[in-house]
Amino acid sequence: MRKLGLLFMTMIIVFVLAACSSKSSSSSSSKEIVFWNPFTGPDGTNMKKMVDDYNKTNPTYKIKNISLKETDMYKKIQTVVNSGKNVPDLMIVHAERIKLYKDNKMLINYDQYLSDYPEIKGENYMQEAWNIGDLDGSRYSVPLDIHSFVMYYNKDLVEKYAPGALDDNIVTFDEIKAAGEKSQQDKITALGITWTKPNFLSLYAQNGGNLTENGIDPTIDNDQAKDALQLWNDMYKQHITNKDGEDPAQMFLQGKLIFYPEGIWMNNNLKGAKFEYGLTNAPQLSNDKSKMVNWSSSHQFVMFNSKDRSDDKAKGAIAFIDWLRDHSLEWAKAGQNPASLKILDDPEYQKMAQSFLLKDPDEQASLKIFDYKYNGYVSEELDAKALEMILGKTPIEKGLANIQKTLEDKIAKDTSK
Repeated sequence: MRKLGLLFMTMIIVFVLAACSSKSSSSSSSKEIVFWNPFTGPDGTNMKKMVDDYNKTNPTYKIKNISLKETDMYKKIQTVVNSGKNVPDLMIVHAERIKLYKDNKMLINYDQYLSDYPEIKGENYMQEAWNIGDLDGSRYSVPLDIHSFVMYYNKDLVEKYAPGALDDNIVTFDEIKAAGEKSQQDKITALGITWTKPNFLSLYAQNGGNLTENGIDPTIDNDQAKDALQLWNDMYKQHITNKDGEDPAQMFLQGKLIFYPEGIWMNNNLKGAKFEYGLTNAPQLSNDKSKMVNWSSSHQFVMFNSKDRSDDKAKGAIAFIDWLRDHSLEWAKAGQNPASLKILDDPEYQKMAQSFLLKDPDEQASLKIFDYKYNGYVSEELDAKALEMILGKTPIEKGLANIQKTLEDKIAKDTSK
């Protein structure tokens, strides 16, 4: 009996110690903010450094950085929010998704917390990025950046085939065509066909096109869209652009491409070029600065519904966002334009190629985020079908009618309208 008693006492001690250990572990994790983001490329290193630097300030709540592949992250968030388990405390999403998340009642707003952080306000951020989070009079997100699709150019080739085209920092489609007509004889291509979605949407907006007129119904099967795709198709047929199957990125690095439309985030990938290159606006229809459009998006901080996130932890997440407002140079080093206008005071940022988009008020005004509630659906359709129309594999009218019908069918199934 005595042995049994000793065994029983030993078991009690083990259980107590395990409970204490569990409680200690839980207490430790309760002081940690789980932060999901889609930065799995080179920019993930920059984000990790910012998180590490913040944690070194010894905040009450430290940040646990978790970078996930974008497509996986968006699928996973739907699952965890629906289940209510393992919802991240803080997350980065693209601006275009916020309206739909909000209308599906998946997000909390920041209103009750921002009074403790008075510098998180509109005048301290780039307006196009800041405005995305203002929905129905409440704030549902705070921007990290505004990233834009612009155009790189080979300085030597511009001087040879398009002299003067960059004098106003605007290259028109007519100037590109004229350069291509000259450069073809030397087997130099004028313009790269790159990511078709931002290339199309930039021109579509320049034509006066909108993705919706009432906020719900899509408007993409129209003359503005046809004109935009036809212009690109004409340039393809005239050999102004690269051929189907050619890689414009490699052509640019090899000095065989004059103009290379791409995102500002691609700058780090081009630093191995053996020639001087510059960065300018996306191709434009005219030299009128007031009509410029540069397709843009924004990474935004949001908090999804979670019964496990305390008010103190929510405030801790916002403390991190507030710290980043003053410490965003590292994000600029990733090739991005931070949304915090504090970055304009930094001499190092002023020398960065992408900074021209924020330093000039006309450039700032050109940055357009397509914040249509169903932009995710539009993106899927354009990514899948726009290139086929540009290359002439699908008739433009047929392709746009197909996109319009598919969008209408998808939207009809949405219950948040």
